Amino acid sequence: MGLANLYLWSRLLSGMEVYSQRKRVLLLLVSWIMLLPLAVLGGSGNNTANATAPLSPSSRPKVVNIGALFTAKSVIGRSAEPALVAAIGDVNSDSSILRGTKLNLIFQDTNCSGFVGTVDALQLMEKEVVAAIGPQSSGIAHVISHVVNELQVPLLSFATDPTLSSLQYLYFLRTVPNDHFQMYAIADVVDYFGWKEVIAIFVDDDNGRNGISMLGDALAKKRAKLTYKAAFSPGASSSEIDDLLISVNLMEARVYVVHVNPDTGLSIFSKAKKLGMMTSGYVWITTDWLPSFLDSSDSVNPETMDLIQGVVALRHHTPDSDQKKMFASRWKNFKGVEIPSFNSYALYSYDTIWLLARALDLFFKDGGKLTFSDDPRLRDTNGSALHLSSMKVFDQGQKLLQILIGMNFTGLTGQIQFDSEKNLVHPAYDVLNVGGTGTRTVGYWSNYSGLSVVTPEIIYSKPPNTSTSAQHLYNVIWPGETVTPPRGWVFPHNGKPLRIAVPYRVTFKEFVHKDKGPSGVKGYCIDVFEAAIDLLPYPVPHVYILYGDGKRNPSFKNLVNDIVTNKYDAAVGDVTITTNRTRIVDFTQPYMESGLVVVAPIKELKSSPWAFLQPFTLQMWCVTGVFFLFVGTVVWILEHRHNPEFRGPPRQQLVTVFWFSFSTMFFAHRENTMSTLGRLVLIFWLFVVLIINSSYTASLTSILTVRQLSSGIQGIDSLISSNDPIGVQDGSFAYNYLIEELGVLESRIRILKTEDEYVSALEKGPQGGGVAGIVDELPYVELFLANSKCVFRTVGQEFTKGGWGFAFQRDSPLAADLSPAILQLSENGDLQRIHDKWLSNNGCSSQNNQADDTQLSLKSFWGLFLICAVACFLALVAFFCRVYCQFRRYDPEPEEQDISEPESVRPSRRPLSSLSFKELMDFVDKRESEIKEILKRRSIDSKRHQGQSPDGQPSSPV
Repeated sequence: MGLANLYLWSRLLSGMEVYSQRKRVLLLLVSWIMLLPLAVLGGSGNNTANATAPLSPSSRPKVVNIGALFTAKSVIGRSAEPALVAAIGDVNSDSSILRGTKLNLIFQDTNCSGFVGTVDALQLMEKEVVAAIGPQSSGIAHVISHVVNELQVPLLSFATDPTLSSLQYLYFLRTVPNDHFQMYAIADVVDYFGWKEVIAIFVDDDNGRNGISMLGDALAKKRAKLTYKAAFSPGASSSEIDDLLISVNLMEARVYVVHVNPDTGLSIFSKAKKLGMMTSGYVWITTDWLPSFLDSSDSVNPETMDLIQGVVALRHHTPDSDQKKMFASRWKNFKGVEIPSFNSYALYSYDTIWLLARALDLFFKDGGKLTFSDDPRLRDTNGSALHLSSMKVFDQGQKLLQILIGMNFTGLTGQIQFDSEKNLVHPAYDVLNVGGTGTRTVGYWSNYSGLSVVTPEIIYSKPPNTSTSAQHLYNVIWPGETVTPPRGWVFPHNGKPLRIAVPYRVTFKEFVHKDKGPSGVKGYCIDVFEAAIDLLPYPVPHVYILYGDGKRNPSFKNLVNDIVTNKYDAAVGDVTITTNRTRIVDFTQPYMESGLVVVAPIKELKSSPWAFLQPFTLQMWCVTGVFFLFVGTVVWILEHRHNPEFRGPPRQQLVTVFWFSFSTMFFAHRENTMSTLGRLVLIFWLFVVLIINSSYTASLTSILTVRQLSSGIQGIDSLISSNDPIGVQDGSFAYNYLIEELGVLESRIRILKTEDEYVSALEKGPQGGGVAGIVDELPYVELFLANSKCVFRTVGQEFTKGGWGFAFQRDSPLAADLSPAILQLSENGDLQRIHDKWLSNNGCSSQNNQADDTQLSLKSFWGLFLICAVACFLALVAFFCRVYCQFRRYDPEPEEQDISEPESVRPSRRPLSSLSFKELMDFVDKRESEIKEILKRRSIDSKRHQGQSPDGQPSSPV
């Protein structure tokens, strides 16, 4: 082929990102391979065919081919290749596994080239391998995954690209941790230190782009964000990297995540060191590439270590075990070792071979056979020089894949087991901090419990806990040799100060107004902001920009929206914190309490001839009167049988009840109580009367001596229920609140632009073209009332709660830093001093003293009435129980009956059911002493009859 055609094929291969054209790409690749010298290709194919010749069903094959795809001279390849060879040797020498079958490793060097790696992968598939290990490159993994899907060959990949999905690539099985988890670990570290903005520096290839995309998703869940993606090409020159770092250094974020390959990653830090970006205030976090480089050598050049001082890096966590220690002791004796030490990929390589060996052992025990067949879709056409039939389908590849997925054993890297998405279970990372001549572990991360200073193996034995309070790391030494966590951001060095919008107010200029001074604005809000800025440990260059035309108050809704659209960086002024606004911008801690209130005109109430009735509500008067009669009746019932003062003709008794009832109000009752129950009831009632009298006296005194003010509007409810116009301040959120939240018709609302319009509208009233009341925020109302000499008053209660704060763009770190500063101003009294400087201290009463407010209602006394009622009820129950017992012993027959008649001759006592109601009432009406006398006499007669002689004759008198 010509050079032009060769260039065309390479361009097509390097640009393969649309996977829906996989078959077309596959044919192009095969055509390139088959045009190589046929002697080489044919010889290789024949050898493979002979090595895997069909065997009888009763015997295992002697040799099983396994493919491996790595870049031999890379940091990962130098660790992976010796470990693969050593694992093959250990498996082949172990008689307990794969009895009689040897593994044959076919290693293909991808040479750090996506094109060469893809060609090598296709050549590997011609050799009838039962599984392929690798590649480490995500680009090659994406292409070869289509091939293994077609040929049903399991791919045990080291590519960490999170977009390599097991749903799309059925035969793709990742035997190293997915970068999905590594990016979530970085997000947890960022969240642990409270940073909100991150800049990603990465190689612009499949692995870099997809990994950083996952990092963005992980940060978003922590309410942080990637403010910039600084990508550079795989073969970027030194000047290109310089320009990239200079551009990111001009941005405000100082947290950098470096996601590159380990072979060229150090060049980033070399340039950063020269640019002064490895000093105090900077944060550098790397993925596992840096520990992979450092772990591959016993000692690193001191100059190299000086480049990465203070860097935080993640490394695959592998538990310390005897197996791992034995592997480390054998490392230098392995065949092909070129480096003094190894990284985590060596351990994963070793475990991958044992995973495949154990799976093959189960495969053969279950009757599996290594047979390959032609793919009818890859057949040679007439006259074609493409030997497509050289790539065959592994007939039982699906069975081997299912066995691999179901494996569960403990290897050098820990538990080897796969979840439903074909990822290793329990992914974990060591959190390392580079310092001095090496690294130290400051914690661990696992998807089980997040960040911890305890090893994941111990954490797994406890219930999972990912709460914020459970996240811990040891102290980190940051660049510049400081242990204080950097703020993570600074104001950019591009000469642009913070653009702060300030409302150009027409009313209530004490809060903020235009000024001829250097800043251009003055007021209460400006002084609070400047005082808070002065408390920050860093300078904040800023410029104030007036928002509005100065003819009317600006729309605060539009002001907040302009912050969202990046027209302004912040807003300083009387900006109310509302729910809708907090969804699109960030507010500081409120520096002024606020809420909506109603202002209305008031008039003084003149004294009324019936003022003595005002202390109690109508309900209270009625209940009190009823209880006077009720208690009087109860006392009459209890005293009627004992006390002659409560007896007599019915008219006299009725007068007595009324007199006694109401005379207790003044403690002037002359009747004495003789019964115990009557005295008990009277004690409770007199206590109630004492409380009622005292309360009535106090309330009446207040009504007659305190100035009474009244308004036709009692609060927001009465204002809404009327049809009168309602005034609101121009630009206030109260306009939308009344319409959207309270359902007030827009036609009822009047917009007032000046304080003079406030006064005029209230004085005119709804009948004169004014308003019945004004709904505004409390700070404005307090200032208005003070300026208007307290002619008007607020009515009702404050019906919303809120505050004023400074608004910033979403996730702005300055908003978070200013909140503690505002709290400090409040604690040290500066906030109050600023308030006293600008706002009047001559406040008006926030509530008018309305007559209804001083009235005493039943809810204040129902407890007393309840106690008295219970006492009366219990006394009546005791009284009637005693009457009933006496009545059972009482016989209403005439007492003149001859008691000398024999007992057998006298009639028996009548039953109670035969007694008439009149007889019962007569009994109740009898005096207590009379009843006792009758019962006593009957008791003596009964004893006398019991003492008669046996013949029925009475005994002789003594």
